[in-house]
Amino acid sequence: MKKIGFVGCGNISGIYFQNIKNTFKEIEIAGVCDLVPGRAQNAIDSHGIKCKVYKDMHELFADPEVDIVLNITRPYEHYGVSKAALLAGKHVYCEKPLGATFEEGVELVALAKEKGLRLGGAPDTFLGAGIQTCRRLIDEGKIGQIFGSSAFMVCHGHETWHPDPAFYYQFGGGPMLDMGPYYISALVNLMGPVKSTAGMAKISLPQRLITSQPFNGTKVDVEVSTYVTGMMNFHSGAVGTIFTTFDVYRANLPIIEIYGSEGTLSVPDPNGFGGPVRLFRHDTGEFKEIEVDEGYSSNSRALGLADMAKALETGRKARASSDLTFHVLDIMTSFQRSSDSKQHIELTTKPERPAPMVKPATLGILD
Repeated sequence: MKKIGFVGCGNISGIYFQNIKNTFKEIEIAGVCDLVPGRAQNAIDSHGIKCKVYKDMHELFADPEVDIVLNITRPYEHYGVSKAALLAGKHVYCEKPLGATFEEGVELVALAKEKGLRLGGAPDTFLGAGIQTCRRLIDEGKIGQIFGSSAFMVCHGHETWHPDPAFYYQFGGGPMLDMGPYYISALVNLMGPVKSTAGMAKISLPQRLITSQPFNGTKVDVEVSTYVTGMMNFHSGAVGTIFTTFDVYRANLPIIEIYGSEGTLSVPDPNGFGGPVRLFRHDTGEFKEIEVDEGYSSNSRALGLADMAKALETGRKARASSDLTFHVLDIMTSFQRSSDSKQHIELTTKPERPAPMVKPATLGILD
């Protein structure tokens, strides 16, 4: 049984508390901490969890009972918290993205290797039943040789509903670093690693007006690109496109499609764990919905964390490892680097595709 120490108890922490408590039977919570006084205690009280509350992350890192640090701070804080945890000798599972820059990723991966520690992180949605069903269909050759893919994440930002949306427009934010991890992790899982990229990116609006509470009426200066398009040349020879934006009110576009010599695969929203999965084959001439394989189809965040814990026990490779999360960070940041330099970018990372999930005999117990 591996014990988890939470650094951060904000909005996303709730589903981690819920799933560690109710679903994943091989991990448990050692303790929690948060920068906001009282938030950590309120979080565990609201979920009926009894565990330690640390005064700060350094006290958490010093606790020998903590096996893995769960870093669910704000994106621009991921690097600092993960680095401090690794320096303290702790394995780290970090919310997405791994870092705010490629250089942060380089340093974290090197540090984890130097210390002999595991480093990985979100998203783990690609381990869900929906995208794993797509993985099986591709591996079985249902759409033949893969030629390409397209992915679209289109919305008008978070300032109308999120209680504290400013960070989405600041260093470490933007649609690509915020939502790109879901899409690109899914694509790499399905199609393999990316060899080179090209991108164009821009800031469409220099300021955003928050209309949600409690910061209604506050203006936020936009520091990061909010309209990002990217092209990906996969090592397999396939070519993919991705478009992410916080500037568009509505669009009639697919979420993710994979194109092959025998047909087209419509991939479900990679921000979720379930379906629908739809398959078009040239011999049938129509899209047919495919039954989603048994597994994790409901909101199963912490699945990747549980997988890391099991990997530590068995010695196997974790599926949501830093090999994947760093490659995803490399791809995402390369689009901006390409846009700024007006050049194609040759990537330096090349992970193996994560192993497919094994059908669980008991939900919450991993292979």
